Amino acid sequence: MGVNLEKGQKISLEKSAGGGLTTVAMGLGWDVAKKKGFLGFGGGSADIDLDASCLMFDESNQLVDAVWFRQLQSKDGSIRHSGDNRTGEGDGDDETIRIDLTRIPAGIKSLVFTVNSFLGQTFEQVENAYCRLLNGGNGQEVARYNLSCQNKQTGQIMAKLYRHNGEWKMHAIGEGSQGRTFNELLPQIVPHL
Repeated sequence: MGVNLEKGQKISLEKSAGGGLTTVAMGLGWDVAKKKGFLGFGGGSADIDLDASCLMFDESNQLVDAVWFRQLQSKDGSIRHSGDNRTGEGDGDDETIRIDLTRIPAGIKSLVFTVNSFLGQTFEQVENAYCRLLNGGNGQEVARYNLSCQNKQTGQIMAKLYRHNGEWKMHAIGEGSQGRTFNELLPQIVPHL
């Protein structure tokens, strides 16, 4: 079991993984929210389409590339997205982004992970939502961030992976925002770079 991340917490991925970490995966999972019917009638479930994105920034804090449901692989091939899950049905991670840290270009300083509610539902309507970081080599959970929160946000700046003194570290940002795609979150991401 990995570290349960709190907003603003920083961890060394190398130490948390117990050694040389070369590949990581960011998993996003959630359950379909239950509809509340009138006097108990008309219940059921509502589809919630959460989207995971990974943004690549250079030393000048400029966005170089983005991996998300409309672009499932980075231009250099170092980051791959599992594809869009539009319902949250099923157990385990609903969307996964895999990162080969050894292939990230030297000019990339940080990777920022965001989650957006594409259909515009707020996170208070999402049950059991989480984002987690896994050691890509053995599948071991390195860190977890619980996303389920009772707020009226549609976007979340989850975490940042960044290079520091030759190793990758993670900073849990956990900042809620409004936005159906990562593009709408960019003004709020820049101060965290």
